[in-house]
Amino acid sequence: MPLTAFALNCSLKASNDREKSSTDRLLADVLAALMQYDVKGEIVRALSHDIKPGVLSDMGEGDDWPKLRKKILAADIFVLGLPIWLGQPSSVAKRVLERMDAFLEETDD
Repeated sequence: MPLTAFALNCSLKASNDREKSSTDRLLADVLAALMQYDVKGEIVRALSHDIKPGVLSDMGEGDDWPKLRKKILAADIFVLGLPIWLGQPSSVAKRVLERMDAFLEETDD
């Protein structure tokens, strides 16, 4: 059974932007390199989903995080792609990292 990779793009550029972001290009390069080892991959742009603020796995109605969370957990390899603005991860990446905090709560013994 081939390995799977899930890449989450935390670019601030909208997905309908004509020009690809640098993060898009880098994630495509990573997945292309993984394909040489028969790894099947998918890139999803976080900004295209309504990720509610919070630190739980599901913040209620309209929260798209549970769908993304399932993809992260189902993948053998998870790649978080993010731009750095003024020495800081993008605001989208910070929101994703806050939501991933629930993973610690769920697995911490």
